[in-house]
Amino acid sequence: MRLCLAALVLALAGCIDALDPEVGPPSTARCLDDDSDPGTAVSFTRDIQPIFDDRCKFCHYPTGGAPIGLDFTGLDLSSYRTVLAGATTSVVVVAGKPCASIIVQKVSQGPPFGSRMPLNGPPFLTDGQIQLIHDWVAEGALAN
Repeated sequence: MRLCLAALVLALAGCIDALDPEVGPPSTARCLDDDSDPGTAVSFTRDIQPIFDDRCKFCHYPTGGAPIGLDFTGLDLSSYRTVLAGATTSVVVVAGKPCASIIVQKVSQGPPFGSRMPLNGPPFLTDGQIQLIHDWVAEGALAN
C-alpha cells in the first residue's frame, strides 16, 4: 500500500505544472502603499474634504439627508478629526498605509468586504479622487 502511495505521489509530482490553471490577468492593480507623486503634497482641506463634501455627505455627515452610513457604522466624514476617529468598531485611516486603510479599500473597485462606496454609485469616485485619498494616507494622513 505504501509503495503504491509513494508511486502515485511521485507520478503526480511531475504533473504539478500541468495543473496550474491559466486564470488571466488580475482584475485590479495590486495595491501599493507608495505615494504616486511624492513631489506633490495632498492637502486634507484642499483635496480630500471637498471629495467627502461632494460624494459622502448624504450618508456620512450628521447633517446628511439620510445619514445611514453614520448611523450604521458611526463613520463621520465631516471633519479631519472625525475621519481619523474612524467608525464604531475600527479605524478607517492607517497613516502611511493606504492599502491597510478601510477608507481607501471601500472607495476602490472590489472592496474586501461590504459594498463599494459611495453606496449610491455608480458613479463611484473617479480614479483621480481615489488616488488623492490613497496619496493623502500614504503621506501620513496629515491635517493640512
